[in-house]
Amino acid sequence: MMSGPDLHVSPARLALVFGELAAKLGDRLVTARAICDAHGRGEGLHDIFPPDAVAFPTREEEVVDILKICHQNGVPVIPFGAGTSLEGHVQARRGGICLDMSRMCRILEVNAADMDCRVEAGVTREQLNAHLRDMGLFFPLDPGANATLGGMAATRASGTNAVRYGTMREVTLGMSIVSADGKCFKTGGRALKSSAGYDLTRLFVGSEGTLGVITELQLRLFGIPEHVASAVCPFETLDGAIETVIAIRQLGLPLARLELLDETQMLASIAYSKLDEFEPVPTLFLEFHGSPISVDDEIAQVSAVARDHGGGEFRWAVSTDERSRLWRARHDAYFAGRALAPGKESIATDACVPISLLGTCIRECRDAADASELITTVLGHVGDGNFHMLILFDPADADERARAEALADFVARRAILHGGTSTGEHGIGSHKLHHLEAEHGRGVETMRTIKRALDPGNILNPGKTIPAA
Repeated sequence: MMSGPDLHVSPARLALVFGELAAKLGDRLVTARAICDAHGRGEGLHDIFPPDAVAFPTREEEVVDILKICHQNGVPVIPFGAGTSLEGHVQARRGGICLDMSRMCRILEVNAADMDCRVEAGVTREQLNAHLRDMGLFFPLDPGANATLGGMAATRASGTNAVRYGTMREVTLGMSIVSADGKCFKTGGRALKSSAGYDLTRLFVGSEGTLGVITELQLRLFGIPEHVASAVCPFETLDGAIETVIAIRQLGLPLARLELLDETQMLASIAYSKLDEFEPVPTLFLEFHGSPISVDDEIAQVSAVARDHGGGEFRWAVSTDERSRLWRARHDAYFAGRALAPGKESIATDACVPISLLGTCIRECRDAADASELITTVLGHVGDGNFHMLILFDPADADERARAEALADFVARRAILHGGTSTGEHGIGSHKLHHLEAEHGRGVETMRTIKRALDPGNILNPGKTIPAA
């Protein structure tokens, strides 16, 4: 039976564990309250559940030692990357040790001919791409935040480029894992496909630190495109923008990015990112990768589709600086949305549905948002059916918070009803546990069986990902 979230380790046992860990880590075991508080929440809701201490390993052997000691003493271990998660993944709901992986940040090898690399879990996506730039290669997944690659694998992250390049599930070839009892093993390899045994790599991608600690990753890389063009297209209506997305996907056009911002989100982004040349109307952000000829052909087809659904003139960004400004504004949409009501808190939903039902689901969720009388924005990676609703509420107003949580639940439930998922890329964490059984039914018991087998003491990120029986 999995332990409940309120069962903390005794102070005497913690003192014993701290002594053993300090002997191995020295001043890289920190108990200062400010550091613990900073590691007790991610980028989402500001509810803080601090760990009892934060450990900063610098090599895999130290992770092994930490897990062995914590396993022997029943002390929870919560892996921590950059703290950019949104669903409560890094909250230490039973106290314990936060395992901050940020100092395991070496790029171990790059195989340019095979377009793959091996990195430690604390390497960030921006760090990796800066290292690769002169080799003509890049790592395409771009969730917006400069997340660690270990954290991205743990949450099965994706981002704006996923419509063309896939998610962490597709680009992760293998891993090094440290188990709950401190044993190290590898999954996968460098081959692009394999039929050998169970696919352990896919098991650990998306496991959110509940089955093992990721210390290294083998990742696919891609060649930097010969030609890149970005564009912004305004629409008369949100339905027109969504119908354009559906038509583009049904035509099989291989866009690299296909993002939607509704009129409220555009209003926020125009003010926050100084996009004064744009109008606050439903808008698609698009990016094309390929040869000049292939990109021109895709542009012509997409332009025709957009015009048929009320799309306006395309605004182009071809230079690197122009494209960077455009996509920085898209990545800052979360902060722009929050700036609509300074002092308010936010919930960022993360639904994903079959592409043909995208318009239906977004319309239903927007109707519910209007009924809630809360400030909301809609944006997302709609090229793969993934959309977000940002819901703002006053944290001091219990009624507003209740309405915000009810609206977020509605978005998740409607997505599941339409054959989709409550989370396309953020993960379950602790915030969406109550949706998992509605989405997976009896499959959740199989997940519990796997969790019990790999972590019988329930020390790995307890209270996350899998609801208690």
